[in-house]
Amino acid sequence: MSEVRSFTPALDASSVRGWAEASLVALGEARAAIDALNVFPVPDGDTGTNMFLTLESACAGIQDACDRGDPSLATVADAMTRGAVLGARGNSGVILAQVIRGVATVLGEHGDNAPFTAEIVRRALRRACDDAYSAVAHPVEGTILTVARAAADAAEATDGDGLVAVIEAAVLAAHEALDRTPDLLPVLRDAGVVDAGGQGLVVVYDALLDVVTGVRRRRPGRGVRPKLPTSSAGLLPHGAPGAPTSGPAAFEVMYLFGSEQGAEEELRRRLDALGDSLVVTGTDGLWNVHVHVHDAGAAIEAALDLGRVHRIRITYLPEALVAAGGSRRGIVVVSHGPGVAALLESQGAITVHARPRRRPSTAEILEGISRTGAAEVLLLPSDSDSLAVAEAAAEQARSSGIRVSVIPTRSVVQSLASVAVHDAGARFDDDVVAMTRAAGATRYGAVTIASREALTSAGPCAVGDVLGLADGDIVEIGDSIEAVGIAVLDRLLTSGGELVTVVTGDDAPSALAAELEAAMALAHPGVDVACIDGGQPLWPLIVGVE
Repeated sequence: MSEVRSFTPALDASSVRGWAEASLVALGEARAAIDALNVFPVPDGDTGTNMFLTLESACAGIQDACDRGDPSLATVADAMTRGAVLGARGNSGVILAQVIRGVATVLGEHGDNAPFTAEIVRRALRRACDDAYSAVAHPVEGTILTVARAAADAAEATDGDGLVAVIEAAVLAAHEALDRTPDLLPVLRDAGVVDAGGQGLVVVYDALLDVVTGVRRRRPGRGVRPKLPTSSAGLLPHGAPGAPTSGPAAFEVMYLFGSEQGAEEELRRRLDALGDSLVVTGTDGLWNVHVHVHDAGAAIEAALDLGRVHRIRITYLPEALVAAGGSRRGIVVVSHGPGVAALLESQGAITVHARPRRRPSTAEILEGISRTGAAEVLLLPSDSDSLAVAEAAAEQARSSGIRVSVIPTRSVVQSLASVAVHDAGARFDDDVVAMTRAAGATRYGAVTIASREALTSAGPCAVGDVLGLADGDIVEIGDSIEAVGIAVLDRLLTSGGELVTVVTGDDAPSALAAELEAAMALAHPGVDVACIDGGQPLWPLIVGVE
């Protein structure tokens, strides 16, 4: 057995958090492809988005626990469970919350820095499988449930104490089960796709293997489905448990249900008689309810005399979506610093404030989209890390009938350049093209201070070194913000430029903008310089060249 297969790492709060965050990143990258696979139980094209949002909520729960201090393994596991349950979205998202609950329950039973053993993995995957099946009123094979069971079976069937060997066996079995889903579910076979929820779970289990081994593997994506009929009638397999008798359900209903233990079983019985795709997941008297029904009011009334109902969400399925009110076009921009936010807002944009070392959540961006009151919205994420969140928020907004396009800005200076060419009177598509071109034509750089020792593309750096970045890569290391800033601008201007935008941060020297403007006048006399007091933390200087 190789060394990588025989090691036993410690199980602690950071390892659980690492798995959650790696899963979120992987689901963000795979989200659109998973959405494209979505044909069961209804072809609403949001499975990947819903699973991403569920895991994002789990990660937010962990972050909140960490913000309150140095949490234990049990605290992080509980926060991950509660976050997933509270934020679960859609049929597959609710089932994923049960998987997370099962795994986290087993992990949280151990003390901090306990050995992370193969036996723990076996018990965690089995609990995840059992919890997922128990949440679904009428389990259907060929779905995420089948993938969860295959992983648990394979882990239990693998002999020995090798942690990596057991996880590898479970991941391989999950992939193989996913490949078999079209053989078990005719609607998948007819569409020529694997199950979307199962694909999402494979991504999450892949991330577990990557985190444990420390090696991120590139895995091929699945093909997307061909164009489907505009009607969803007939997409449920003939005779499938829970299939409606009078055509597909009109509404997806979700809400949180608070009750004494046991009341959820009566609610499950009532909802089972009203619709299909029923999943109930929860813990400690708080339950996340998901069901597809013809009568949304009846699904809510079924719970009113049993407990407390809140966070009600009703969505038309799948084509009965209504356009949002309003006629004007809105712009939503993720901003860094009060100065930039004020400038953007003066130009009519709605800003979503990014906090230090923490990207905005999907919910925060959705709230920004809602604040525009517009039927058409242009969304600018302003950094690479927020791009996946912006795309997920756009998908959610589109399900409400709002037309949203994400302009892929990777720096706030690209967002500023994009907003500058916005034309509310132009056709939406023409406006998107013009703003995207303006962003793409803006090269960006920044200056920050190293917080740890590292080996960078520009050489080794020590704590306190000044780092200069160009288009996302570290290209300069020095001891002066002014000198590094000038060097970065010189690099960006080697291929030409007419306008330099200088955005100074909260920690910038008071004379920084003036010194950069003087340096540009001397070295690049034909270039105009615009200075903005951005006030952003962590980045004393952000620059753009158009």
